[in-house]
Amino acid sequence: MEPTYSQIAGMIDHSLLNPTLTIEALEEGCRLAKAYETGSVCIMPYYLKRCAEILAGSRVKASTTIGFPHGGHTTAIKLAETRQALADGGEELDMVVNISRVLSGDWEAVALEIREIVALTHDHGQKVKVIFENCYLNDDQKIRLCEICGEARADWVKTSTGYGTGGATDADLILMRTHSPAHVQIKAAGGVRDLDRLLFVRSLGVTRVGASQTRTILDEARRRMGLEPILLNEPGDSNTGS
Repeated sequence: MEPTYSQIAGMIDHSLLNPTLTIEALEEGCRLAKAYETGSVCIMPYYLKRCAEILAGSRVKASTTIGFPHGGHTTAIKLAETRQALADGGEELDMVVNISRVLSGDWEAVALEIREIVALTHDHGQKVKVIFENCYLNDDQKIRLCEICGEARADWVKTSTGYGTGGATDADLILMRTHSPAHVQIKAAGGVRDLDRLLFVRSLGVTRVGASQTRTILDEARRRMGLEPILLNEPGDSNTGS
């Protein structure tokens, strides 16, 4: 069965993470996501509180990043970021694993950090996506992270930050879906820039994508479905993120 517009829009986490974005661009991006009814807005942490205010009353979730983009923060700092994000209205948090520890095989520390952040977030009734940064990892490391995230009850596993050397590949998406338990969803980030690509990764079991080309993707979806275009007060997309 072909997905509805609502199902397609609900897959998109509208990315507002590019560090050069102005406040005006962040505001415009939040309004765009609200108008198109995306799954979430993933915004720079300092603007999350305002993002949550803009999105209030809509179905669009306010989200932000933890330990972004390199994952090398101490666990204490990541937990502090998590507490702040939850206080600011964050409903979905995208945390980066400690890539250095993963590459070093320090699995006990990696698992403990993921468990603590997931537990804290779940205690507040919110959700966590765990970013692997697959471009730096081998398949055995990716599989072990899928297992750890399943045990920790993470809500999603995510391919990439958009700031590494590569994004979501078909092989990685298949591997992550194969080795993650059913209660863990898959998010593709990096390289999903048009509707056909989004629909293809959906066929691989992906339920969320990180996208900056949200307006392009969803305008095309509406065109194909014979729906009226969405008109915003400010013309143009903010072209924001990875």
